[in-house]
Amino acid sequence: MRSGVFEVDGAGLYYEVRGTGPALLMVSGAGGDAGYYSGIAETLSDAFMVISYDRRGNSRSSGRSETPMDLSVQAADARALVDGLADGRALVFGNSGGAIIGLTLAALHPEAMAGLIAHEPPAVNVLPDGDPGRGFFIELAALYEQGGAPAAGRRFAETTRGEGTYRWPADLWKRFLGNQDHLFGTEWPGFAAFRPDETALKSAPFPVVLGAGAEDRGTYYARPSIEIARRIGVPWVEFPGIHMEFLRNPAQFAAAVRVLATQMYSREGDVPRLWQGTVQ
Repeated sequence: MRSGVFEVDGAGLYYEVRGTGPALLMVSGAGGDAGYYSGIAETLSDAFMVISYDRRGNSRSSGRSETPMDLSVQAADARALVDGLADGRALVFGNSGGAIIGLTLAALHPEAMAGLIAHEPPAVNVLPDGDPGRGFFIELAALYEQGGAPAAGRRFAETTRGEGTYRWPADLWKRFLGNQDHLFGTEWPGFAAFRPDETALKSAPFPVVLGAGAEDRGTYYARPSIEIARRIGVPWVEFPGIHMEFLRNPAQFAAAVRVLATQMYSREGDVPRLWQGTVQ
């Protein structure tokens, strides 16, 4: 693994790169930390050049601000990393808020994309009117206003199936706690307002796949993936486990990502040049 800091407009983004081969950029959700993907990235590094990073203002990256952040900034950061570390094009995997960023990136910067895997984007605005899930972001914003990050964070964990049943790495947990004010104060409005650009996503010149975990059926953060896939006419797949199965069981989750990412790069059965290798 090699790491560094990539300078973008107004921030330095801490990144980690593992392996060689087709580029796979992994975008994290709440807390914005590359450490979510350490286990899965290591497993996939035999086949892909896996890039993970701390999103702007989170953990080891700079650029923290009290001004609400537009999702276009998050997408521009990801695009800059693809340009600088992956020769301008990558398959993108995003979980949760990272899936929302991935969908935004696909709409705004399609030229940087080899494909998108959007895992459980909590895009509650696509749920039907009156669906209780549509109030999620409003509820937590009110809790943050009244009781600060601890109150909002506790409620967030309560709504995420499977949290509390496994242990996070100690260093990741410590960094996550330090990111909560940035999450709820700066990033939350952008995630809350998100609506997918269905026109742009329908015309994407690369494969797009939505998905959710088998143990998350029916949750407010799993159901939007099904609705978005239906609206834009792309495949939906079921992954193993829970919202953050890549932390609980990275080997199992990596196996699912490996198959899907390989198929997306190869498209209709063609073997990409990057897999051909050289004759020894």
